[in-house]
Amino acid sequence: MKKAVVFIIVGVVVCLAIVGLLLKDKIMGKNDGQFKSITMDEAKEIFKTPGDYIILDVRRADEYASGHIPGAINVANEDISTSQPAELPELDKVIYVYCRSGRRSKMASSKLAAMGYTNIIEFGGIIDWTGETEK
Repeated sequence: MKKAVVFIIVGVVVCLAIVGLLLKDKIMGKNDGQFKSITMDEAKEIFKTPGDYIILDVRRADEYASGHIPGAINVANEDISTSQPAELPELDKVIYVYCRSGRRSKMASSKLAAMGYTNIIEFGGIIDWTGETEK
């Protein structure tokens, strides 16, 4: 009987420890590469209204210079590693991320989220953008 009670108590303690470890990153603000994805149409609708957000183009500088979404800033996916980019000083700022086709924007979004950015929203590639662009 005593062994069964001890076994149950140990089981409960182990379960609580596991739950604590799983929740630790959420509580500490790290989300291990988690980001949200929306459609290009949803992004286009959001961008119709000025807001407190950043539009991030993660293509190379030459691609960005050839035409980008108005108001977007450029930090190439290749330049995003494990340290916070100077262009993105606020971890809680809403950041909409795009590239050419959607592959690099997903990679960059994952890296930014793993770094501790909490409001990363990926929306694909400029090849699907039907709005205006600027050079």
